[in-house]
Amino acid sequence: MSLTIHGIPASRAVRALWAAVELDLDFTHVPTPYLDGSTRTPEFLELNPNGHIPVLIDRRPEGEVVVWESMACALYLARVHGRPDGRGIAPASAREEAEALRWSFWVVNEVERDALTVLAHLHAMPEERRKPELALASERRLAVPLRVLEAHLKRQQAAGQAWLAAGRFTIADLCVASVLNWVRVSRPLLGAHPVMHEWLRHCMERPAYLRLREAG
Repeated sequence: MSLTIHGIPASRAVRALWAAVELDLDFTHVPTPYLDGSTRTPEFLELNPNGHIPVLIDRRPEGEVVVWESMACALYLARVHGRPDGRGIAPASAREEAEALRWSFWVVNEVERDALTVLAHLHAMPEERRKPELALASERRLAVPLRVLEAHLKRQQAAGQAWLAAGRFTIADLCVASVLNWVRVSRPLLGAHPVMHEWLRHCMERPAYLRLREAG
């Protein structure tokens, strides 16, 4: 068997790459930028006709499995390559599986678009192209879902569990943190949600994530 992941850490592909490193998988990383046309070549479009990264190729005894969509790639790796032993990032129970699914879908539907707007217009874009009013509007919208997350984390802490799905870091935390990392440029959002802020800091200080970031 062999595993290949196309993408770069400075993109949504970080979710698949981070999951693979957390799982200590032996995989081939094919750096594939998205700004230079690399995802629009005929060869790449054969892998993902949408022309987006990441693409995960899992060559298995029963045949080749191709996965795209970043959250799907991360969840697939945890489900298929993780050990449900209650120690790693893979869900170890039906409840943990449900939490991983619901929070991953939640962060894509409720948070991702506005989080990306905040990142772009407060930090990532050239200053002359930024529109602070767009970032402000997104911050206001994000206050609603982030209150939901803050309340959940408080309940988890009250139950003696510091993470989203369990008493340990799981794929649920990885998927949600990979999006919420974009809002760390917003002091008002972090200040208004201190439990989330602390949880996010611990997520982004994971040795696997730091190794990935250092590797570029």
